[in-house]
Formats: sequence, C-alpha cells, structure tokens
Amino acid sequence: MGMSKILEHVKFSQVGFVVNDLETTKRVYAALFGVEVPPTVDGGVYEVNRCSVFGKPAPDAACYMAFFDLRPGVQLELIEPNQAHSVWRDILDEKGEGIHHIAFDVDDTDAVVKVLVEEYGAVVEQHGLYGDAIGQYTYLNAQDTLKCRIELLESFRK
Repeated sequence: MGMSKILEHVKFSQVGFVVNDLETTKRVYAALFGVEVPPTVDGGVYEVNRCSVFGKPAPDAACYMAFFDLRPGVQLELIEPNQAHSVWRDILDEKGEGIHHIAFDVDDTDAVVKVLVEEYGAVVEQHGLYGDAIGQYTYLNAQDTLKCRIELLESFRK
C-alpha cells in the first residue's frame, strides 16, 4: 500500500516537546495560550503500557505529560521523561529541550510503519500502549528522509 492510500486514513494530531521541568513549562504555555494549566498525567505502568525501546522491553522508561488542545484534534504535548533510557530522555540529553515529534492519528499502525520503514528508511525507536491501554503509540525516526521523528497514534476505540 503506497503512502497516498495510507494518507486517506491519517490525520495530523500533535506536536510534542521534551522538557526538563513540566510544571514550569506548562504554566508558561497556559499563560501564552490564555488557558487553564492542564493536569499532569503519567505514562502508566509497564504491566499495562509494555513500553519497548528499539524492540527491547523498557520497564523503567517513564514520563509525565501535559496536553494542550489547541483546536479540535490538534494538541501540544509536553513530556518530562525520567532518567531511564527512552526516546524522550535520549533526545533531551542529546539536543536539549524542544520539539521531539509530530504525531498523526492512524487507523492501521502496522501498515503505516511498513511504508515508512520500507519507502522512507524510518526506524522504529519506541512503542507502547497508552497508560490506560485504549490505544498504542509508535515513534519512528525518519530524520534522514523526512527530517523529523514521527509518532503514530492508534486508538483501539473505533
């Protein structure tokens, strides 16, 4: 299946930032947007999220997050990772605070991953279930061809 066919079922949904201090950063963004400070949520427990980094179980990888709904279906996500190895921590340590990924809602993660890997040289870096197990996320590094990291978000509630 080519990318044009897949794009029929893909919707831009989010820009994610990694930060050192979630509580301070979310207050700054709330003031910028003129909205309430969003709650902080965690990524859930490993027994539920089954996080893997480069295909290996990553039970210690964790983060805190806050979400700003900028318009229907479009979010700004702030992520403060713990010190364990993860794509969040690695980018924060390597490049500092800033944009981590752009995310897309997809209907079939496996089909999109297949195209991105085979046709665009993307590398799956991290995968897991949402903290409440109602969907899954997959991070792919497509820096060489698409100049960014992509997150695919798939809800199991159809």
